[in-house]
Order: sequence, then structure tokens, then C-alpha cells
Amino acid sequence: MQMGRLGPERGTIALGITLLVIGALALLGRALSIDILGLGWPLFVLIPGVLLFAAGVAVGGRAGLGLAIPGGIVTMAGVVLSVQAATGLWATWAYAWALVAPGGVGVGFVVYGLLTGQPDLARNGAPILLTGLGLFLAFGLFFEGLLHLSGASLDIAEPVLAGGLIVLGALILLAGVTGRRTGG
Repeated sequence: MQMGRLGPERGTIALGITLLVIGALALLGRALSIDILGLGWPLFVLIPGVLLFAAGVAVGGRAGLGLAIPGGIVTMAGVVLSVQAATGLWATWAYAWALVAPGGVGVGFVVYGLLTGQPDLARNGAPILLTGLGLFLAFGLFFEGLLHLSGASLDIAEPVLAGGLIVLGALILLAGVTGRRTGG
């Protein structure tokens, strides 16, 4: 079979291989009496996300990116669930969603771009990833620092939030003043 003739079928082949591997691992775990749930049920989210991302890298091109982005999202959801399962801090979903989306989208772009030698994709994904991280930190400071969502007090949260408001206000003011000068 020639590689040029595989085109769109590569995605189907990668998905088939992924499902075969997951099924084989499930049967192997059952045969060896391994309690997969005891290992951590978030693995049922994390592993398919990683496999979906790997399938995207294997497929390559636009179709590969189309698999890598949801792979990044599902992987990030698995990471967040793993941390929450280990710590019991389920209320952090109030702000951890930002790591999943847009953060997972940014991870998909950045890692796929780096692994496939497409630095433009990595550059395009960096602001998306940073937006997710910024939202996570900002909402985390708000929910944990002011509302004490998880019960613990973050003494640094109020000054950081106040400083952030000052910086944001100054940037908006500067944009408004600069905008009037260039527009008039």
C-alpha cells in the first residue's frame, strides 16, 4: 500500500488501533485481576486523551491537528480529575475548567506544533494556553482567596487581586487615552 493512498483513512486506522489497545489493556487487567478503578478512575479519561493526541500526531496534517486538539482537552480533563481525586478538592471545578478549555486547546496546539515541527502552530497555541492558565489563576485567587471555596485561606490572594485590578485599570486607562490621541 502506498502512503499517498492512505490520506483520510489514516485517522480511521489510528482510531481503530487506539480502540484495540484500550480493549486489550482492559482484558489484560481483568485477566491479571488488576483493579483498574483502584489505580485511579481518572485514568479512564486521561489515557484516552493521550491516545487521541498520539493518534493525531500519527495521522499528521490538518486531520492530525483535528485529533490533537480534543486530545489536549480530554487529557487536561484527566489531569484535573486526577488531582481532584487525589486531593478531594472537587469544588475547584469552579475555576479548574479554564485548564480544560481553553487550556487544553492551547496544549493541543503547542504540543502538536512542537512534535510535528510546526512552530507556527505552537506560537498560535501559546496565547490560548496562557489564557487558560491566566483564567485558572485569576478565578482560583478569587474563589480560594476571597470566598475560601476549599476551606483554606490564601493570605496573598487579596493583595494580588487588588494589584491585578490596579494593573488592569491602568492598562484600560492607557488604552483609552492612547486611543483618543491616535483617533483624533
